[in-house]
Amino acid sequence: MTSKDGEDPGAAARWFGVRCVYHDAVRNAYEERVTVWHADSFEAAIALAEAEAGEYGEGADYLGLAQAYLLVEPPRHGTEVFSLIRRSDLDPHAYVTSFFDTGHEITGEVG
Repeated sequence: MTSKDGEDPGAAARWFGVRCVYHDAVRNAYEERVTVWHADSFEAAIALAEAEAGEYGEGADYLGLAQAYLLVEPPRHGTEVFSLIRRSDLDPHAYVTSFFDTGHEITGEVG
């Protein structure tokens, strides 16, 4: 028996968030994308994400870096789909400036 989305409800598949990193030479930019996959292992989730990464049509080249995160529960509103913990001796402001708010991000305004 399968569910309406084609998944076998008795299968051991779980949900994974997978982050892949890309380079766009035209814009001289890097992109980190997190996608969600229903798979039975980290390896299977990464394989699915990497297959999709090769087809990603935004003009960016996949750099071969994929990191997976096992979701504790199936995705729903507000579910954490990826987390990466990094050790650093930087103070909070320096950390954010070094890794997330360098001034080179391509972003929009909110509010």
